[in-house]
Amino acid sequence: MRHLLGIEGLSREEILRLLDTAEAMLEISQREVKRVPTLRGKTIVNLFLEPSTRTRVSFEIAAKRLSADAINLQASGSSLSKKETLADMASNLEAMNVDLLVVRDRTAGVPKMLADRVRIPVVNAGDGAHEHPTQALLDALTLRQSFGSLEGRVVAIVGDIAHSRVARSDLLVFSALGAEVRVAGPPTMIPPGIEALGVKPYFSLEDALAGADAVVVLRIQQERLEGALFPGEREYAQNWSLTRRTLALAKPEAAVLHPGPINRGVEIASEVADAEPSRILDQVTNGVAVRMAVLYQLTGSEQ
Repeated sequence: MRHLLGIEGLSREEILRLLDTAEAMLEISQREVKRVPTLRGKTIVNLFLEPSTRTRVSFEIAAKRLSADAINLQASGSSLSKKETLADMASNLEAMNVDLLVVRDRTAGVPKMLADRVRIPVVNAGDGAHEHPTQALLDALTLRQSFGSLEGRVVAIVGDIAHSRVARSDLLVFSALGAEVRVAGPPTMIPPGIEALGVKPYFSLEDALAGADAVVVLRIQQERLEGALFPGEREYAQNWSLTRRTLALAKPEAAVLHPGPINRGVEIASEVADAEPSRILDQVTNGVAVRMAVLYQLTGSEQ
């Protein structure tokens, strides 16, 4: 694995190796001194050209816990504001002998474009509505902690499927690990032909949740919506919000996930987000471990 550009293209064995490595990395975060010398002398550049809190901070924490130097860059204050191309910026960073580039961009395909131009590893931290591979890996790790295995489990992904990079990466990783994946949302938020990815679309929240082992609730991608596609938060909440009533249709031990940030009272009720069987904060904890595993696999392990 030279880069991590998406779940698509990863084998089941590669996914499991990353998850197993992340499990080992969790122990480091539980120590009093949360640091090991594994990547000492390495330099990680986090280039975030789209707003982020959890992903950006967890990549920075992951690098520092492995003793790497973490450099954080944004569009404002960088040479991009002087009209330098992103490709030229990446080439200049590579010339400074950095060891890995983490990229988030609002345009799909940007991490792949950079990976084709530089020799250092590139990690996709989210590109448009395409993929968000580390989010999917931490979601898979969280469910594996709950169930031991995803083999034969039923996972419902609910919300704005069409505009969500998390949805695409999640359905790919869950399917690769043997789960039955359902996607559910308003018809305008379900991309046509999604069955080709091996999932079944539902246009009723109740039907999608019936007997589910886990529910992944998605944030409404307001920044990617066209006005005609979304009737409004109030109507959406009435039909698609995960509440105690609707969650009761799933299995009693069903795990609840959300990639954040949460729009409380719209896609999920606070009473669900903040109590069992919510695993939302476990996802955040696991995010650091997964990103540590990715950095290690790409820059620290024997290739």
